[in-house]
Amino acid sequence: MTILITGGTGNIGRCVATLLAEHNPRVMTRQPKRKHDMYGDFERPDTWADVLKGVTSVYLFPFADAKFVTAAHDAGVRRFVVHSAAAAAFAITDDGTALAEHLIDERDGHRAVEAMVEATGAEWTHVRPGLLAANALAWADQIRATGVVREPYPNTGYPWVHEADVAELAVEALLTDNHVGAAYTVTGPANVSQIDQVRAIGAAIGRQIRFEELSPDEVSPEVYPPWLLELLAGTDVLPPNDTFERLTGREPRTFAQWARDHAADFR
Repeated sequence: MTILITGGTGNIGRCVATLLAEHNPRVMTRQPKRKHDMYGDFERPDTWADVLKGVTSVYLFPFADAKFVTAAHDAGVRRFVVHSAAAAAFAITDDGTALAEHLIDERDGHRAVEAMVEATGAEWTHVRPGLLAANALAWADQIRATGVVREPYPNTGYPWVHEADVAELAVEALLTDNHVGAAYTVTGPANVSQIDQVRAIGAAIGRQIRFEELSPDEVSPEVYPPWLLELLAGTDVLPPNDTFERLTGREPRTFAQWARDHAADFR
């Protein structure tokens, strides 16, 4: 059995590769550097044959298209675990807001990839993470340089999910038959506000970090498009769920645990 990991240089993909190390996975990447890496590019079909040779299962990054999925199945892939997104499960009404429009686009894009995989007739599992705790890495430069985080809506909270929890579910679906035909939306254990995220990072690195609240009028629309401001304003699009605990018997990792795991990124 050979497992191919696409998107293997991303936060979740790296965790999947680490967890599968003893199974000698193949990691498709445009910049091969590590032991299991192999050159491949979604936009270059001429690279697919070599990277798919002998592969039976694929961890599929969501930017794949129908031609790659078909090529993988034709090459002998019999199981896909799709890195999807929580938006794929949303029942969204187009109410004319920027957030609704964005989430509908997200939902339809991820559902399209899921449908491509299902249409092959192969075994499939869709893993749909919510908002990733790793989004906080966007603060790393300003924390290192100034010890200050500047954001609007400091008290808005979401159940940020640790990438390791998502990876564990994906690996379980790749290695066992227990999740064929299932779609899982996975979140962190509880809502955590931005200001509490900053406090957790400060505790992890042993440094006090100041949170400076910005008004919506003070932020750049390039960095904070209208849909993101609407999300940060407090839209309850995804409450915490028990998916990880139900499937593994363990509590999901907290944001504080994520901050400790990534302390070096903020020092």
